[in-house]
Amino acid sequence: MHDDRTLVEDRLRRVLAERIRPAVYPESVPLEVAVWHAPGEPVPVAEGLAAEPRPIEVGTRWGAPWGTSWFRVTGTVPAAWAGRTVEALLDLGFDQDLPGFQCEGLVYRPDGTPVKGLNPRNQWVRVGAPVAGGERVRLHVEAAANPLVLGPGPTPFGDKETAGDAPQYTLTRMDLAVFDETVWQLVLDLEVLGELMAELPVDSARRHDILRAVERALDALDLQDVNGTAARARERLSAVLAAPAVASAHRVSAVGHAHIDSAWLWPLRETVRKVARTAANMTALIEDEPEFVFAMSQAQQWAWVKEHRPEVWARVRKAVSRGRFVPAGGMWVESDTNMPGSEAMARQFVHGKRFFLDEFGIENEEVWLPDTFGFAAGLPQIIRAAGAKWLLTQKISWSQTNAFPHHTFHWEGIDGTRILTHFPPVDTYNCAMHGSELAHAARNFREKGRARHSLAPTGFGDGGGGTTREMVARAARLRDLEGSPTVVWETPAAFFEKAAAEYPDAPVWVGELYLELHRATLTSQAKTKRGNRRSEHLLREAELWAATAAVRTGFPYPYEQLDRVWKTVLLHQFHDILPGSSIAWVHREARATYARVAGELEAVIAGAQRALAGEGSRELVFNAAPHERDGVPAAGAGVRDAPGAGTALSPRAAGGYVLDNGLLHVEIDARGLVVSVRDLAADRETLAPGEAAGLLQLHPDFPNMWDAWDVDAFYRNTVTDLTHADETGVGEDGASVRIVRVFGDSRATQVFSLPPGERRLVVDTEVDWHETEKILKLAFPLDLHAERYASETQFGHVFRPTHTNTSWEAAKFEACNHRFVHLEEPGWGVAVVNDSTYGHDVMRTVRTDGDRGTTTTVRASLLRAPRFPDPETDQGVHRFRHALVPGAAIADAVREGWRANLPERRTTGAHDVAPLVTVDDDAVVITAVKLADDGSGDVVIRFHEAHGGRARPTLAPGFVFTGITVTDLLERPLAGAPEPVREGERITVRLRPFELMTLRLRRP
Repeated sequence: MHDDRTLVEDRLRRVLAERIRPAVYPESVPLEVAVWHAPGEPVPVAEGLAAEPRPIEVGTRWGAPWGTSWFRVTGTVPAAWAGRTVEALLDLGFDQDLPGFQCEGLVYRPDGTPVKGLNPRNQWVRVGAPVAGGERVRLHVEAAANPLVLGPGPTPFGDKETAGDAPQYTLTRMDLAVFDETVWQLVLDLEVLGELMAELPVDSARRHDILRAVERALDALDLQDVNGTAARARERLSAVLAAPAVASAHRVSAVGHAHIDSAWLWPLRETVRKVARTAANMTALIEDEPEFVFAMSQAQQWAWVKEHRPEVWARVRKAVSRGRFVPAGGMWVESDTNMPGSEAMARQFVHGKRFFLDEFGIENEEVWLPDTFGFAAGLPQIIRAAGAKWLLTQKISWSQTNAFPHHTFHWEGIDGTRILTHFPPVDTYNCAMHGSELAHAARNFREKGRARHSLAPTGFGDGGGGTTREMVARAARLRDLEGSPTVVWETPAAFFEKAAAEYPDAPVWVGELYLELHRATLTSQAKTKRGNRRSEHLLREAELWAATAAVRTGFPYPYEQLDRVWKTVLLHQFHDILPGSSIAWVHREARATYARVAGELEAVIAGAQRALAGEGSRELVFNAAPHERDGVPAAGAGVRDAPGAGTALSPRAAGGYVLDNGLLHVEIDARGLVVSVRDLAADRETLAPGEAAGLLQLHPDFPNMWDAWDVDAFYRNTVTDLTHADETGVGEDGASVRIVRVFGDSRATQVFSLPPGERRLVVDTEVDWHETEKILKLAFPLDLHAERYASETQFGHVFRPTHTNTSWEAAKFEACNHRFVHLEEPGWGVAVVNDSTYGHDVMRTVRTDGDRGTTTTVRASLLRAPRFPDPETDQGVHRFRHALVPGAAIADAVREGWRANLPERRTTGAHDVAPLVTVDDDAVVITAVKLADDGSGDVVIRFHEAHGGRARPTLAPGFVFTGITVTDLLERPLAGAPEPVREGERITVRLRPFELMTLRLRRP
């Protein structure tokens, strides 16, 4: 037989495009259109509906960037269409290939009832099926003229203050049209079979069976009468569509999905509307499609619908009650997981899970983070402590260097906790049920021979409309189709139950899930990162002092205020806000929000401390850190011990200055660079020979693709050491050294100080930054040989190699730490602590001359200057504090990290303040002291082992309590937890390395 395969395939493509798809809507009539452009920000629905619009013609430009226009469309169904299905086709000027990144609309009836969202792949609104003819049609569209902000170059559209007012879109189509469902079904038949055929081997019998069936269908179709012959063509395809899948076929669990970034290339206020449009769309689809299941994560987005769109919320609640609209993930937002601190990461689950429990009585057992940029090694324990046990993500498939070896596996965190984890092999969280996607999932699935199930998040995200009726129709054909994976709609929980049952001995991955991409998100938008770090620590203080004052003095504990502020901070940990990858508008608002949060929390702290200290003239120091400091107990207040011998500052013989406090001897040369830091007790030099610490280094920073997201390894090829000092001198306190350096269009001021009685060199850096496409680093080259180093993460620390033996190690050339990194030789180590930075790198070289020792350099990443999506990223004044701590064990690193982030507070009062609870082991860090969220007055204490060893601490509450309960993060009794031992007013527990524990103490 002659091979005419390509002839038939080419025929299919042309006939589908030019004859069959246009016949889905064989008849149409124009609608009358009028528009009202809302001034300024979006208006309430009632105001938009009541506004008086002006006529507008199709083909007219509309929509200033970030503006809102209310379209009114009216018309009459022709009498001749009686008995047929009629839809309104409303094209606002969409680009078909960019769902979620352009104009969008939400359709309302005249009474304000929301109908569905409008998007590039979802422009229809059902008018009637069937119609009687003569019906009067009136619809309103709230249309958002969101500008296209996809880059890659700089754009003024990232902020309404710079976007201008030129119209962005052209009104393209506003029609009533007859919808021919038979032709529509034929389109789907042919699309599914054509896509399947393209994925099958050329020499397979199944491919040729489909080919001949398609040929027969096309032969049966009269191209001059597609609508009249579509049914006949469908009959020719029925046999190949009915052929069942083979028993070994891969099995795909389809989950309706619309990944919506809580902010990114649009501001938070627009996400509120994106979520409403998507929820309206998906509840409408649920009504039409009995098997369809849709999952939505991020409790914050559910809360927005409840607050801002009660009509949509009512539909959502109904769909949830039927098990069709599924709360997923159990987090407040799909947050970054690398940078949030221990308590913040815990509260993501507390507030997320509690929302779904309170609203629907639903307990989430899965964590849903398809788009997050890598996962910290402390996360599995937090997931378990929140009552969840599964994790889904997809982003790791974006890694540039190494292909992750598993799709279904157990992920083990720093404390040994394991979580069943799934990476969908479809490699997208916007699956459209195309044959190529499903074939890729089946081929790509790495668990073949041991497991057969994978998950496919299905639908357009970011306001692109979610799942479409076409996707549902494709899935119906793929339910059981020879040559294809099988497809079934089901919830994430149903998928994970199946995956766990079929693969109980799944492989184990230990440690962080590092994304080999988007490493610069640890540095971009430094003020957003400082705001986050400062807010986390202020929240700790506010809860601690308010709880202490409530128990001791009856101070009114600000439950509602703290709840609201926590949710605000958690929202800003979303994985495009805290990572610095959103437009200028988002980060401008974030800076204002963090300032407001700081003001509120400072007021709570001050009020609680006044209540605790009482009226008096004694100078008291409040210490919110989890360790005693200068005689003041942890989480208490008292008179600080007098410091020991002061710090001596003297000229250096070769130029520069010497600082000495009896513990460290520091030399700063004439260039203003630290050239020696000697640990006097150990008689050991900290810095590598010939190297300088506190060194600012400037690199070009122009990654190959994602400006704000990426820093590529080649940035290291070129470096400028900022060694020229424009000013050197003694600091204002007379005991520090101040250096000013001018470079490019920027200016850096550094102050080096050596606090009396403390073994740490403090480096305060202020940068007035006006560079473009550069990255600024702060270097500490150490004379220290270590094959690994420790970085603080949630509830502990993670070890990373200092070498690059393998491609996996080489790929981690930029990584995350919280308050410290620590390097150690047996018996002596060094810590570098910070108050607001996260990105860093560690490099090692062996010196080829002299002592041939090892130089290990720790560099903190301070600032970047990408042009997209915010062309003004990091421009302006920034302040950083770092400290170099020679002779530090891991215990010192932990303690100094807290010291740098929780400075003491001074006030006057009548008496000392005893801690609400103390612990007798420095290895055990109390991360939260608060009153229980349920308003009972119980005290909740959360703590963890921080050094990586076992501990048997004893806690001593400073108040009367009647009972002890070990709880989960939601402050509920934890089933199976070992009972603490109570002896009088003391409590003893046992902790594994890095184990976290939450105790709830009942008060009478």
